[in-house]
Amino acid sequence: MGRPRKSDMHLPRAVYLKHGAYWFVRSGRWQRLGATLEEALMEYARIIETPRGGMPALIDTVLEHIRPKLSKATIGQYTTAARKLKKMLQQFAPDQVRPKHVAAIKVALAPTPNMGNRCLSLLRQVFAYALEQQLVESNPAVGIKRHHESKRGRLISLDEYGAIYAKAGPRLQVIMDLCIRTGQRISDVLRIRRSDLTDEGIRFVQQKTGAKLVVPWTPELRTVVDRAKALHRNVLALTLLHNRRGKTPDYRTVADQWRAACAAAGVADAHIHDLRALALTHARRQGLNATRLAGHSSPAQTERYLRDREEPLASGPSFGILDSLIDSAKK
Repeated sequence: MGRPRKSDMHLPRAVYLKHGAYWFVRSGRWQRLGATLEEALMEYARIIETPRGGMPALIDTVLEHIRPKLSKATIGQYTTAARKLKKMLQQFAPDQVRPKHVAAIKVALAPTPNMGNRCLSLLRQVFAYALEQQLVESNPAVGIKRHHESKRGRLISLDEYGAIYAKAGPRLQVIMDLCIRTGQRISDVLRIRRSDLTDEGIRFVQQKTGAKLVVPWTPELRTVVDRAKALHRNVLALTLLHNRRGKTPDYRTVADQWRAACAAAGVADAHIHDLRALALTHARRQGLNATRLAGHSSPAQTERYLRDREEPLASGPSFGILDSLIDSAKK
């Protein structure tokens, strides 16, 4: 318990007047409230008298704050996660949430581990923001382990790829070929700009990780890029895969076209993201550096994408003189 005041008895708890301004002090950190007592009291009320049930508003605030840094796919996942979290935490204020509550959320979402991990990830960022704003004194989501997510084992065969390709339109065919020949995420392929076509190859700055790499030109890759340029030759645009209006293709539209082509080809359980796995798996089979192509910092990250189901050859040992004795015994 803090020492009793000897001056400024009219000020609320933990508020001090210093250097011509009012300050709120908590955990050794000084937060400026204002130059006048009126300003200070209003700001103090905003900080201290957080309405019960303030978590939904905080989640919305943080989601908007981090949105510019997220890919479209991640925004969609976090929007769904935010909706679930707001429902579960609607009666909580930020300073009421404890690690046991976060652990309970994890348990509740165990049947859907992927979404559960998205919720935990978003909640960590929500409380990291709240900690910076001094709305809480600790992050209750830190230390709560993620769910184990099973690795997807589906590898699209070349025959299946050909069947889907035959049912796809010209632009989707180009997108498919760019995905398997560059090994990049669909979101990064759709964002290729004409300025990314360098003398060495196609330059990528991955939206998800920020990793930078150049995929060198091959005759096949140049052919695909030439086909992309010819799609809407009369439309000027900064991106390679623009539509008739010069806009970057929308991921959802491309994903819908992919699903339609899969259905028409009779290929089940094929995700457009499986094209990256197809590229990285075949890159490793051909002795190429799949980790470097993926833009990953370690081979362990790449393993999640590899779908190599080939059974390895495992030779047994030779026993030299023992084999000779066995041969002699047969004679």
